Amino acid sequence: MLIQKKSRTESKRQVHIVRISERHDGQRLDNFLIRELKGVPRTRVYRLIRRGEVRVNKKRCKPDLKLSYGDEVRIPPVRTGKKSQTEKVSPGLTQLLRSSVLLETDLLLVLNKPAGMPVHGGTGVRLGIIEALRQMQEDWRNLELVHRLDRDTSGCLLIAKKTNVLKVLQKEFKEKRVDKTYHALVHGQWPADLKRIDIPLRKNKLSSGERIVQANKDGKSATTGFKVLENYCDSSLVEARPTTGRTHQIRVHCQYAGHPIIGDGKYGPKSIPDTLKGAKKLCLHAVRIKFLDPASDGWLELEAPWDKFFKALQIELRNT
Repeated sequence: MLIQKKSRTESKRQVHIVRISERHDGQRLDNFLIRELKGVPRTRVYRLIRRGEVRVNKKRCKPDLKLSYGDEVRIPPVRTGKKSQTEKVSPGLTQLLRSSVLLETDLLLVLNKPAGMPVHGGTGVRLGIIEALRQMQEDWRNLELVHRLDRDTSGCLLIAKKTNVLKVLQKEFKEKRVDKTYHALVHGQWPADLKRIDIPLRKNKLSSGERIVQANKDGKSATTGFKVLENYCDSSLVEARPTTGRTHQIRVHCQYAGHPIIGDGKYGPKSIPDTLKGAKKLCLHAVRIKFLDPASDGWLELEAPWDKFFKALQIELRNT
């Protein structure tokens, strides 16, 4: 077995102690628990960690803790209510995801992620891309996300087939050796001399309960390089190259510059020109990714073509 379990009783209820196997060495605690506690909402999993009900080697921990071989994870009893069945992948989704594969090797997948699809399941989402892929064929059952893209962002998504490959690639991201390039259609004409935004970002929770990221000097450092590719009448096509990987980084940096991304319902302007009112989708696309191939140590560079919506809108803006 890949995971060895033993149990004991606490207050007449069962608590599990899970010993981490080699397969899960290096995996984040939250991702491990989400797969271990099938049917339990992600919000509940994070609450268990935050309250200290989950312990690693008898110590409190954070969701992003990287587990090590031999660690003992204390998992409290959790009521799941009605047994949740994993949503089955439809033939249409299967075809869409297979047609989105840019590269497959023995170690990894690179996908041109469709806009509007979450990369993983969560509150109100029973099936994300990673859960769907794991169902589609036997040798994809243990796929893991190397990084994430926002639900409404399309483009290059890197996925590992093996835990040791996941660790190697995540280390490359952490040490900023992965080159990521995005294309964005933004409001207004982006100034040619605005080539870099270095503004810290901080996550906040509004009174409505909505979570939002804001430029804040007390936040975490965030840097994005920008280049104008084309200027149109009321908009621009820009290239964005983030050197840090903060949540919503490019979207918030564009907002901070006064040129929010077209179709961004969270960080977009209150007043939208008539020519852009029909653009309801976020116009942000991860067009290119460059990283070291774990198999050969040579560079791999993949490019994802724009989807039909992005391409049609760009042509329309150019011809306006």
